[in-house]
Amino acid sequence: MIRLDPATASSSAPPSVPVWAITRAGAPSDGDAAFRAGAALGVLDTLARAQPAWAGVWRQRLALNCAAAGMLLAGRAEDPAALRDAWYLRQAGADPGPAGATFGAWRQLAGQPPAASADQLEKIVDQMGLHWDVEALAAVCEHIDDLARSGRPAPFAAAAIAAHVVAMQSDSELFAWWLADLVLAQNLRWPRPLPLLMAHAFGPAFRSKSGGGKRIRPGEKGFERAVCLALAQAAADACRLAAELSRRAERLIAVAPKLRAKGAGDVIQRLLDDDALSGSLTTKSLSRFAARRLFDRLQQLEAVRELSGRTTFRLFGL
Repeated sequence: MIRLDPATASSSAPPSVPVWAITRAGAPSDGDAAFRAGAALGVLDTLARAQPAWAGVWRQRLALNCAAAGMLLAGRAEDPAALRDAWYLRQAGADPGPAGATFGAWRQLAGQPPAASADQLEKIVDQMGLHWDVEALAAVCEHIDDLARSGRPAPFAAAAIAAHVVAMQSDSELFAWWLADLVLAQNLRWPRPLPLLMAHAFGPAFRSKSGGGKRIRPGEKGFERAVCLALAQAAADACRLAAELSRRAERLIAVAPKLRAKGAGDVIQRLLDDDALSGSLTTKSLSRFAARRLFDRLQQLEAVRELSGRTTFRLFGL
């Protein structure tokens, strides 16, 4: 039986970041930016450690947001809808293509403990279409270990690894943002990372007022301050998303007793664990046609949304 975590079950339960932490009035000092980041991350910490029924979809929705921003950084045109198509509509085991592979890297970040080894990172850079040798990746892992031992505040450790990676290879900014979230999670002792920073790399926090609005890249002047401000906004956005998904998950679980399809429970669990499901999903208990009927029923009960806007090759999720 699927149950919501009592700590995050009600629509009002997920916490929210205080408004003052994300107010952009004036130009906050470095100390003020760090204070805002600390306050926002303190709120987000509750959710990062909890295991509500909707934790999976929440993390994967954050991964989708970061992957979409990563496409912009890579000079590609894929938006969230195109990334979903590349990942969820491919045949089992098929190559999702460059965009889908990058999306897969962010999905892995959201679904695994925040650990780094040269072998793991080699797979990630391959998925991102980057070229690193094993020795350089081993050096990155050593630097991550040094940051963990240094006792630096988590936002500054995240900024440091991003700057370090870009200094090593200037074409690897996407990888730098991926590692920044991993190091943040390590330093905060979260069970799994939350994809946060990449989604805000083109936001106001990283726009230089003195440089005519030029984007602040890792390692440049003002980068640490920008990371702090971006984390405050990212935490607020993640908390808002959590509140939204909590309400939708409650609705999905509430309608479960009305479903008669064999295998419906497995589908509900998958909807809680992932960003989207194909409308032609097949399982051991559910044929493609039975799955279509089940998703239609869930739509009628307002328990899921169709995410693609199409009448064929549909995708469903909270």
